[in-house]
Amino acid sequence: MANHGLRTETDEPSTVDRESGPALTYNRDTLPFPENLVPPASPTSLRNWADLDPTRHPFTWDEDEEARLRTLVRAWVPPVLSGMAGRWQGEYWCERQIAAIIRGRYGNWAQGWDWCHRHGGPIGSWVTGASSVTTPDETAARVVAALLEWRQWLEGLAQRFAELAPPPDATAEDRSWHLERACVRLVTLALDSGAEGGWYGQAALVLRWFLTTTGMGQAEAEQAVESAIGGRFKSWVTPEQTLIDSVADDLAVGLTGRAPYRDHRERAALEEHHDHY
Repeated sequence: MANHGLRTETDEPSTVDRESGPALTYNRDTLPFPENLVPPASPTSLRNWADLDPTRHPFTWDEDEEARLRTLVRAWVPPVLSGMAGRWQGEYWCERQIAAIIRGRYGNWAQGWDWCHRHGGPIGSWVTGASSVTTPDETAARVVAALLEWRQWLEGLAQRFAELAPPPDATAEDRSWHLERACVRLVTLALDSGAEGGWYGQAALVLRWFLTTTGMGQAEAEQAVESAIGGRFKSWVTPEQTLIDSVADDLAVGLTGRAPYRDHRERAALEEHHDHY
């Protein structure tokens, strides 16, 4: 971005500066940019489902709100982009301002709006600042689409978690069956989300979120998922169904001590529902 005649505190004074008097300096960390006005996102903020659960975090969206967000985004798109020659500094700077606007306006649940396919996430409407920051109108449209895509994904997960959860009064054997089925479905969901190399990170995270919705503590859920997956999923590799089933079995047995119930005839309708979700 152009600095409009200002220089940073680390710049050396030019000849013109020495002839015309003290140079005007600034510290961009204290300027009223959105990223300076909103607390930074925590690197572990996506670990806790309660912070993202759409049932706990209302979201009101209409034409007026969309127009307002588009206006806010357009204001921070640089008039001249840095491009490859400038290592996309302006584009990445713009992306940070947009991320801060979204966190400040909608809350921390919204900060996954830019978790794109390239980085193992479910978002296809946004890639990175380098690719997605273009003109003000195009950039604003991508931001709106990505935010709505993220919200829809969270709402779909919340519904899925509720459907897959074992009944409160389930026996150990029944609970094992429900957990095994949930693992298979949620891993497959991550595979089908469009995520690229890091798809398995999304799968592990979604499994941990699901387990915490069943009443399990976060640390216990993380340990259970780590023990079940154990590095068996790889980047850019679609696992065989037998491997997914094996991971699901290990998760269920590890948590209940019982193998999943194998005669699914009594649960045919539930199987059919989940298979066509």
